[in-house]
Amino acid sequence: MNKTIKNKLMILPDQPGCYLMKDRQGTIIYVGKAKVLKNRVRSYFTGSHDGKTLRLVNEIEDFEYIITSSNIEALILELNLIKKHDPKYNIMLKDDKSYPFIKLTAEKHPRLITTRKVKKDKGKYFGPYPNVQAANETKKLLDRIYPLRKCNTLPDRVCLYYHLDQCLAPCVKDIGQEEYKKIVDEITSFLNGGYKEIKKQLTEKMTAAAEELDFERAKEYRDQIVHIEATMEKQKMTMTDLVDRDVFGYSYDKGWMCVQVFFIRQGKLIERDVSMFPMYQEPEEEMLTFFGQFYEKENHFKPKEILLPDSIQGEMVEELLDVKVLKPQRGQKKDLVLLANKNAKNALNEKFALIDRDEDRTIKAVENLGGQMGVYTPHRIEAFDNSNIQGTNPVSAMIVFIDGKPAKKEYRKYKIKTVEGPDDYNSMREVVRRRYQRVLKEGLPLPDLIIIDGGKGHLEAVKEILVDELGLDIPVAGLVKDEKHRTSQLLFGNPLEIIPLARNSQEFYLLQRIQDEVHRFAITFHRQLRGKNAFQSLLDEIPGIGEKRRKLLLKTFGSVKKMKEAKMDEFRAIGIPANIAEELIVKLNEQNSPDTHVQENE
Repeated sequence: MNKTIKNKLMILPDQPGCYLMKDRQGTIIYVGKAKVLKNRVRSYFTGSHDGKTLRLVNEIEDFEYIITSSNIEALILELNLIKKHDPKYNIMLKDDKSYPFIKLTAEKHPRLITTRKVKKDKGKYFGPYPNVQAANETKKLLDRIYPLRKCNTLPDRVCLYYHLDQCLAPCVKDIGQEEYKKIVDEITSFLNGGYKEIKKQLTEKMTAAAEELDFERAKEYRDQIVHIEATMEKQKMTMTDLVDRDVFGYSYDKGWMCVQVFFIRQGKLIERDVSMFPMYQEPEEEMLTFFGQFYEKENHFKPKEILLPDSIQGEMVEELLDVKVLKPQRGQKKDLVLLANKNAKNALNEKFALIDRDEDRTIKAVENLGGQMGVYTPHRIEAFDNSNIQGTNPVSAMIVFIDGKPAKKEYRKYKIKTVEGPDDYNSMREVVRRRYQRVLKEGLPLPDLIIIDGGKGHLEAVKEILVDELGLDIPVAGLVKDEKHRTSQLLFGNPLEIIPLARNSQEFYLLQRIQDEVHRFAITFHRQLRGKNAFQSLLDEIPGIGEKRRKLLLKTFGSVKKMKEAKMDEFRAIGIPANIAEELIVKLNEQNSPDTHVQENE
């Protein structure tokens, strides 16, 4: 514990509020709330902790706090601060997708569509559905039963849907609003749980058609009834009041928490959500934070009612979410909460072995690597590699690993701009300069370790830019491969020396994954660039192919190889004149495809 933290701990107030933990770069790594700030913040720096909390505490170099007037204010502030700073040690929920809805548009000729965005556009939204397949299946069923238009823009003639009795053909007929209103009302009733009434009406129509010997029409009604049964009635009913509700259960052990949510829509248990994450607060406090992120950050649909276990502060959840909250004491609702708790406990027990294994491969491997190198734990590692063929189309790539896992959103590609010919050292100088000039200019996070796919010369080139030009003190290591192109040695230090890592250790496997990933990323980018340039240079040689036709060919075929395999009809189908297509085919046959006849020397 440093002197700054010691001094701040002595003057903490005994009031509710939020605290923000910072690492040595001043980055906020954890946001928490407390009923009594003095007690809660001091608890991090006293007593013993489990491994994951100890990792958090070891990274804390400073903290700040904000006093609030109540616990609910602290909870709301905590959620806003997490949303703003996205600290790495706070709850990371597994899915950022919103659920799909079925929408009845408010157009003159209404349509039925699936969407993930709910807008204030006078349209009618139904859902949410557990996944897009469930929404599409329901929409497909409604499309068979109700003849609303299917096209985005009205054509000038009737389409196949009209002949299948699945469209009223507003493109050529004047359809009255009364007819549309009747269909919209029936669809609304259907999607609000009234599909049994629709099924009953279809059954009556089927019987009447059969009595009139109109067996073809009777078969159509029968097929519609079968589709309703298959799509809407294949799930077991769990409630009889048709109220949309979410049922929460949770379990915790060994510093981890699992939360199970049952989604009940129109009386049916349609889906469940499982979230598992490390705990740094009391279980009930973690659950309150979870609620805010679950419905705000994750964009989950808020139901009319939420069922909770007894231990959760229902009043705070109700105030936070503005939703009716119940803690049932008996009956079917109580059974559902107990079932959610049971599922959470089982899931947690099953996952512990996987969590331990994952930690061994990631965060523990990172900690061991830092220990063997004698540097701070490299939570953020950035790795670079170059790729070229005899100096042509030179590129470089950077990948990022955070706590031993790839952070693919932060990967970057670079076209080499200032280097002529196959010059790996100057290529590396250019890319490192461009990367960290931008990091400094935009205030982006600096890495704890930089890894270069190369040896002594590459490391000296990188250090020259980092230290001499930019004044950055970041550890830089090199990964050297053996004659079989496999990760062999880690070079580090001043003077450089080989860091002894056991070949069967998780830290060595981590370095292998980093080296393989940056090499893959660089080569993939180089091949894409090389193929595109070869494609364009070939097309430039053919009279009659200008910018517009070149883009059309590039979009349609994508590579020279696919163009060589194409027939005359395929070129003609996209509007290429016969004489130009003939010359293109001749040109293609005259040369080898760069996609298949190039020896790589990266």
